[in-house]
Amino acid sequence: MQMARDDELLSRVRAALAHIPNVEEKRIFGGTAFMVRGKMCMSARAERIMCRIDPALHDAALEREGCRTVVMKGRQYRGYVYADAESVSTKDALQYWVDLALSYNKAIASTKKRSP
Repeated sequence: MQMARDDELLSRVRAALAHIPNVEEKRIFGGTAFMVRGKMCMSARAERIMCRIDPALHDAALEREGCRTVVMKGRQYRGYVYADAESVSTKDALQYWVDLALSYNKAIASTKKRSP
């Protein structure tokens, strides 16, 4: 039951971010992205979450079970990781990724967007 699984993980991420003010949700990457302080923080879909983390912590994050680097159009994105739904099945496991993503989000919140 794909939709139920999607709703479950999405609801869990939403609940984990409920204490953060002004979180925006956007449909993106086949799931729902959570924008915090105007920056993409994480996203959720049925089979995984995606987290934007400090690139300096990327290699250490990959050592966690169910974690891998985000690859789009053949390009690896350092500082963006997937965590499989199974690896975030407990509240504590999900909270680890939420905390990591929020920590980096707070650090970059004051940065300005690059001009084209």
